[in-house]
Amino acid sequence: MINPLNKIIGQEKVKLILEKIISSGKISHAFLFRGLEGVGKEDVAIRFAQAIVFNSNIPEEKKQNYISQIDKLTEPFIKYIFPLPRGKNEGDDDNPYEKLKQDEIELIQEELAKKATNHFYKIQIPKANNIKINSIRDINRFLSLSYDDSIKRVIIISDAHLMNEPAQNALLKNLEEPPANIIFILCTSYPERLRETIISRCWNLNFQPLDRKEVEKVLNEKFEIDDSLARKISLLSNGSVTQGLKILNYGLEELKETVIKILRYSFGKKFYSAYKEFENIGKDSDTEYLEIIISLLIHWLNDFNKFRTSSGEIVFSDYKETFEKFYSRYPDINLLPLANRLDEISTRLKNNINLNLAISNIICEISSVIPAK
Repeated sequence: MINPLNKIIGQEKVKLILEKIISSGKISHAFLFRGLEGVGKEDVAIRFAQAIVFNSNIPEEKKQNYISQIDKLTEPFIKYIFPLPRGKNEGDDDNPYEKLKQDEIELIQEELAKKATNHFYKIQIPKANNIKINSIRDINRFLSLSYDDSIKRVIIISDAHLMNEPAQNALLKNLEEPPANIIFILCTSYPERLRETIISRCWNLNFQPLDRKEVEKVLNEKFEIDDSLARKISLLSNGSVTQGLKILNYGLEELKETVIKILRYSFGKKFYSAYKEFENIGKDSDTEYLEIIISLLIHWLNDFNKFRTSSGEIVFSDYKETFEKFYSRYPDINLLPLANRLDEISTRLKNNINLNLAISNIICEISSVIPAK
């Protein structure tokens, strides 16, 4: 049987730390896996739970069964907590599923099945905006389930930053008086939204962006995206499988074409035409889409520097003429400050900046780098 940690894609430093922790026999009761969305935090959490069993002194047949059940996210071998919608007249003491409609429960089951098949899959459930306190209280039911006491069990909390205040308080009690043979793993892209008292009680592990080849491998093997498309998307993913999938969802070529038009109109100070390219974003309040557009704008700016210095792989290689024309007119222009300013705008989007204001800022910043005639 292969050590489950060897199935992890990327995250070599994290894997090495987890191997040492298991070998030491001194496993912390709580971990905080922090890093970009889509870099494999939950996949590693599941593999870690399996590796603990793999390295235990139990019969081989039982070991294989436990590892298989963990892979499927099956209780009582593992508990997976994630955001759920709130049912009608649901109270904090109700079972987290008790007041949900049948079609909601069926959708949740379908999404969990996808997650069990592909640990990189992101569960998507309408109106599931936070982790409810009754989901945390349901841990007590999980603890009461019959299980082999010689094995440590793992509770994974997905998007841990989405725990509301009562849920965080409830979890804190478990961390202050940890149950025997239970390991908590909190996965989050926004650790700053967690209470400091929770963070301080966890062993913090920082996850790095995946490299291009690793993103390409996940897209190809886990999401069955063909090699050519997976490679193109991986170049724009910024080390995140989630980012790559969003690009795929919106349409790679459509996104590129939109970015080229925004640049062309903004550089040409055709403000109305540039703004029209953002029109649907303003209507739909689609922050996610705008973040991707900004990311691709920055990629084009970086590509121009690569084109000018003949160094590195160019993402917008199918728009080579845009670099040639721009370079012929502005051979000495420095676009790095512009890339930094666009990145700052993208960061502010996470703080609920007005989208129309953000769009206006993007156009103005791009147009401002062109010298006045």
